[in-house]
Amino acid sequence: MDRAKDGGVGRATTAGSDFLQLDAAEAPAGGLSEWLAMQLRLAISDGRLPVGSRLPASRVLAGELRVSRGVVTEAYQRLSEDGHVAGRGRAGTVVVASPVASPVPSATATAGQPDAAAGRVPLEVLGGAAAERTPGAVFEGEPDAEIFEKLRAAPARIDLTPGVPDLAAFPRTAWMRAERSVLGALSASDLGYGDPRGTLALRTAVAGWLARNRGIRVDAGEVIVVAGVAQALALLAHVLRQEGVDGVAVEEPGSLGARQLLRSRELATPAVAVDAEGIRVDELGATGATAVLLTPAHQFPTGVVLGGDRRRELMRWAAAGGLIIEDDYDAEHRYDRPPVSALRSMLPERVCYAGSVSKLLAPALRVGWLVAPPRYGDALVDAKRNADLGNAVLPQLVLAKLMESGELERQLRFVRRRHRRRRDVMIESVRSHLPDATVHGAAAGLHLTVTFDAPFADTGLAAAALARGVKTQPLSWHLQRRGGRPGLVLGYAASTATDIAEGVEVLGEVRRRMS
Repeated sequence: MDRAKDGGVGRATTAGSDFLQLDAAEAPAGGLSEWLAMQLRLAISDGRLPVGSRLPASRVLAGELRVSRGVVTEAYQRLSEDGHVAGRGRAGTVVVASPVASPVPSATATAGQPDAAAGRVPLEVLGGAAAERTPGAVFEGEPDAEIFEKLRAAPARIDLTPGVPDLAAFPRTAWMRAERSVLGALSASDLGYGDPRGTLALRTAVAGWLARNRGIRVDAGEVIVVAGVAQALALLAHVLRQEGVDGVAVEEPGSLGARQLLRSRELATPAVAVDAEGIRVDELGATGATAVLLTPAHQFPTGVVLGGDRRRELMRWAAAGGLIIEDDYDAEHRYDRPPVSALRSMLPERVCYAGSVSKLLAPALRVGWLVAPPRYGDALVDAKRNADLGNAVLPQLVLAKLMESGELERQLRFVRRRHRRRRDVMIESVRSHLPDATVHGAAAGLHLTVTFDAPFADTGLAAAALARGVKTQPLSWHLQRRGGRPGLVLGYAASTATDIAEGVEVLGEVRRRMS
């Protein structure tokens, strides 16, 4: 008798499924749900279960595997919590996002010619003089204007870079429902060129959103719909340059991307230190700058909230002629602290306020808003008109519907819970694997910043981690001055708990080798 063949037939008839050729006899004792979840993750990762495919009903799969239905529902729940699948009502459980597969050497790489899967990427992706460069080369030298595109293109198993929410949690069903409603009511004329300020429906909805959630009282006529905060800064930079402003002070540390944008508009960016209470207003006054860019609700990247005394100092600085550009970064995402009001609510005539849905829904939507003092209104609308004639109308109307219906608040409550769980996993992992790190900004936001007392090149740590398949951002990228403490900026919102724990463990291993 062929014992191997007999064993295979026995398992297939007692605990096997045609679906992915799953065989419950292969599961470890007491670990059926974890085994099944892992098999499904692998199938999603390697493309056997592409995004959009439907999993068998839990009852059906449980019957085929000869296991309790609870085993299958628990496995599906784990995948749902990781953001890989989602319930679609009568449509069943559907794959909505794929984990990044572990690099597997290709036939070319095996033959001695490494390719992207083996840790190398083509020149056209990363740039440079060589025909090919390792991913870690992205951290060599000073970051250029294309640095974020290069980092996004660098291959990695686990991406812990900051800047995005849980994209797998995007409310597809609610968006499609709102889109159908909008299209059903849309007239032919609505499909023509619109108001460069944005649709009245969205500007009205934004005004209501800001009043409810940020304490800002504003008329819809003061709102300009923009393609994210980046365009808001670009429009403001253009208008300020026309008025003779030659520089905008920025936080130190502060967003590299914002600094690059301002400099591309020929504006100087004098650095002003940030401490535990936020920006040092005394240093701001010493720069002589007449405008400053701030992230006061959740400072990027330290996570500091601008304190009450500093707010009052800043208001006095602005009342004396200064202009505040308020990037309300991460304001919605708070976990362990009460909400803080926007600066715009305190001194509207001296604050230009910018916000977006990039950190709440998805950056790909490219929808944000700008509210500026009346003196800048006409010039900003002219700049917007000349830039692109206005944002696409249909996404504006859909977003307005989500805001007005309360769906956006429901989405915020939902992702807060998911983000908080992932944050907790990252904090615990840092404690376990990076014991010499200090954690900053844990009470809110979508990222943590960790710093180290010992001097070393954080770009070297980021490069070594990327070579191990874990992508991060070095803190030094967000510093203009030299000599600051080394560190990393670690995003947790868009990664699963499993990936977060594994990624931080890799960082710990790399850090120990550097010590």
